Amino acid sequence: MLNLLRKDVIAIKSSFWIIFVYLAVFSFAFIPNNEMSIYFVSIYTAFGIIILATTVDIKNNNHRFLVTLPINRKQIVLGKYITSILLAVFGILASYGVHEIAKLAAPELVKPYDPILSIVIPVGIVLVLTSIYMPLFYALSKKGAGVINVVFMIVLIVFAQPVGYLIHAFNNQQSISKLVLFLIPAAIVIFVVASYYLTIYLFKKKDL
Repeated sequence: MLNLLRKDVIAIKSSFWIIFVYLAVFSFAFIPNNEMSIYFVSIYTAFGIIILATTVDIKNNNHRFLVTLPINRKQIVLGKYITSILLAVFGILASYGVHEIAKLAAPELVKPYDPILSIVIPVGIVLVLTSIYMPLFYALSKKGAGVINVVFMIVLIVFAQPVGYLIHAFNNQQSISKLVLFLIPAAIVIFVVASYYLTIYLFKKKDL
């Protein structure tokens, strides 16, 4: 499993500069104009990194090579999920760092935010997005990856306002019961696990 994670890191190493382009573009787009920029920059950057990782896999035909190795497809999928989560957390922490720097340099640009929720909420949203994205990616792979990526970016843009409303509700915790605050993370975990097993099923059915 460790070697699969190393493979993903090595695969995107040459494209690592793109991550900082994502971070810079989304920061310039959201920080001066959106009071919840820390959430949007985190989510867009993190999901952009996940798309980058899967795109590199397709470009290099990694799946076709991996299935020839003495590892099963379940391990390949698990490795991709772990890598995606780690890369997403990196993107979210990078966004948090940029906002901390911006808050010191130009405090008028950055609205106050909860240091814990500003990490936890994007992680939850990115996990949900990843859980939807991965089964589609492994089912369609090279033939439909470009379409999937475009569709997801459109969805992120279209649903930015509803997501902003949900984030605002979370920030205003007085309006949310403790039961709901417990159920939402539990539901996200169940959703991720279900997505993982669905992805394994779809990947095993695929002829490479």
